[in-house]
Amino acid sequence: MKSILITGGCGFIGSNFIPYFLEKYEHYRIVNLDLLTYAGNPDHLREAEEDPRYIFIHGNVGDRKLVERIFEEYRIEGVIHFAAESHVDNSIKKPGVFMETNVHGTFTLLDTAYRRWMEAPGRYRKNFEGSRFHHISTDEVYGSLGEDGLFTEETPYAPNSPYSASKAAADMIVRSYHHTYGLNTVITNCSNNYGPKQHDEKLIPTIIRKALAEEPIPIYGDGKNIRDWLYVLDHCKGVDLVYHKGVSGETYNIGGRNERNNLEIALTICEILDEISPPSKIKSYKDLITFVDDRPGHDRRYAIDATKIERNLGWRAEEDFESGIMKTVQWYIEKREAK
Repeated sequence: MKSILITGGCGFIGSNFIPYFLEKYEHYRIVNLDLLTYAGNPDHLREAEEDPRYIFIHGNVGDRKLVERIFEEYRIEGVIHFAAESHVDNSIKKPGVFMETNVHGTFTLLDTAYRRWMEAPGRYRKNFEGSRFHHISTDEVYGSLGEDGLFTEETPYAPNSPYSASKAAADMIVRSYHHTYGLNTVITNCSNNYGPKQHDEKLIPTIIRKALAEEPIPIYGDGKNIRDWLYVLDHCKGVDLVYHKGVSGETYNIGGRNERNNLEIALTICEILDEISPPSKIKSYKDLITFVDDRPGHDRRYAIDATKIERNLGWRAEEDFESGIMKTVQWYIEKREAK
């Protein structure tokens, strides 16, 4: 049985990925290393806790001694690195935390993997020849788009926030370990994820939560900032595919081809809630939409060209935005009712 280290597995994407991965593959043991910051919730992995192939370790990806012990004790043969500070607003307030986790943490994992798996640059140790390091990144490293165009894997990096700058730096460190040492690495840059288990601070959970509480729904600026929205399970399937079949040293963009601006997102969610959980004090949840001061350095538009992963690996997003957002709203309603 192969042991694979998943970092940040109690976060939004990781906690969707781990149950999916355990169910699909019987020959993997998953070691989940998570610091359990505000964004990590071990309750989201209740379905995995009884599986003997799942091991949880509370700790920091930047803790060198701990990471080395995990690699040795569990004979780690692969890494899928989700762990990251990811909220742009928080990166503006406290950028240092993002540099420590996203940059130093990624370096610690990479360097440990290199020294554990390889005897020297270009030469793997016996029984570690197939070991791979998969780094999960973001489309925000590419900066902002105008009204036209899409991010491709060849788009020059132009990060505009401390968060995206820290992820861009991590991407470059991963690249350097592949080109300098021959470490088997892949990088995936995804568009905005949405779906079950996302932290309340993010846009879609905030809209749902505020609406159901019949409180003002805050929308930055004029609400016209556009993102490409990717349902989280579609992202998990793309990560799985790249980890197993992606070409070493390559980057793959994973996007949902579902561009929506923030105001459209809010209006769509309000329309769904008006139908399935009507408000008690107002006519429509749309009446709660409130425009607030824009975020400093707020990128105007992101959109990913997923042609490479679609053409080369056969990946396709299974959810369009209409089906994915309905599943998402239903999940948050059930979560609220269960409290």
